[in-house]
Amino acid sequence: MTPLGEDDLDALFNAARARPAEPSVALYERVLADAEAAMPAPAARPAHRRGLAARLLSQVGGWPAATGLAAAAAIGVYIGMAAPSAVETMSGGYVASTSGYGMEDLMVSYAGLMGSGG
Repeated sequence: MTPLGEDDLDALFNAARARPAEPSVALYERVLADAEAAMPAPAARPAHRRGLAARLLSQVGGWPAATGLAAAAAIGVYIGMAAPSAVETMSGGYVASTSGYGMEDLMVSYAGLMGSGG
């Protein structure tokens, strides 16, 4: 075999540049099939679990019902704290007569919390 000269090599390189090498369609299909086989299966997404507060809220009736319950609780606290004479009247004086304390003595005051005796 005779060695190729520079002119022969230039002709071969020019011919190679003129026609770029494209992989065959079969090669593309095999590569894609191998890639799909190597991919892990997608993990199953766990079902979305609602929290305890959301479940309780839905059992009550949602936000409108919870708002009504909060308003009723706030009014109950207000009536219990702001109208001790009415509560004493409705109880027939039972609370004041059996314990020796009036309703105002049983209520928490700022001075009582601070320890100054009020």
